[in-house]
Amino acid sequence: MNVRDFNTWLLTMKDSIATWTYYTDFEKVYENVQKIKVELNILNSLIGSKNIEEEFKSIVKQYPNVLVVVPILLAKREAEIKVQDADGSYVFNFVKMNYTVEQYTLFMRNSGLFDLLQNHIINNLLDYVLGVEVGMDTNGRKNRTGHVMEDLVESYLIKAGLVKGETYFKEMYASEVEKRFHINLSKLSNDGKAEKRFDFVFIGALGTIFACECNFYGSSGSKLNETARSYKTLTLESKEIDGFEFVWFTDGIGWNDAKHNLEETFDVLQHLYNLNDLENGAIDVLVDASKFLNFKL
Repeated sequence: MNVRDFNTWLLTMKDSIATWTYYTDFEKVYENVQKIKVELNILNSLIGSKNIEEEFKSIVKQYPNVLVVVPILLAKREAEIKVQDADGSYVFNFVKMNYTVEQYTLFMRNSGLFDLLQNHIINNLLDYVLGVEVGMDTNGRKNRTGHVMEDLVESYLIKAGLVKGETYFKEMYASEVEKRFHINLSKLSNDGKAEKRFDFVFIGALGTIFACECNFYGSSGSKLNETARSYKTLTLESKEIDGFEFVWFTDGIGWNDAKHNLEETFDVLQHLYNLNDLENGAIDVLVDASKFLNFKL
């Protein structure tokens, strides 16, 4: 049973876990631009052109693959772009041409791309796409938050002396846990009808197998209540399995608006920790019970 005070613990939740690379993944941005560098350089010849439509047609006929970069010029990643006007509807494919060169020329004109290129609004398509990629990458911050939390937890696993692939494992399915550690986890998966995947699994004190979930919620939402209820159920199921413990690492001020469901889980889940707990040695306690006295509850 948890001996900590829930409300005091909730006050230690963080409003952000942004790391140095959280805001923009420049490596990914550079990689995406590099993949289409040749095609962009070919289209660079259209910048400032006095006869842009005819030159575009000539380029496409000689190098039809240049069309693959058109969507990113419009800040889109899809290979197909749908267009509707008074004459009907179109679905342009920029990987495999499905219209005539004249129709692709029409697309470039009506979308405003010819004007962008012809009137020197930009000087270099590589620089332009680099900016587009940076802007689009900001949309990935929400997805990166989950990975950042996992990375933080993993850093504490390593700091506690655990070794990846030997004493801790990442993204491990329940069936894999059963096979490796000879534990029956059917109670967690509805007798094998539903497979469960854990963010981390590690070997703790006295050979106990700890299976972990990690998440961070910087804002509120219905998902938080659903997650708390789900992990409460998982906790109760885990209690019936010898040598196995469920651990939940979570943080974020989003929990302030979903604290009642979180508190219900807090009351039954002994191993519910936030980043403040990790900073104070929570994983050390799980790995080496002799360190319990150094853990600040």
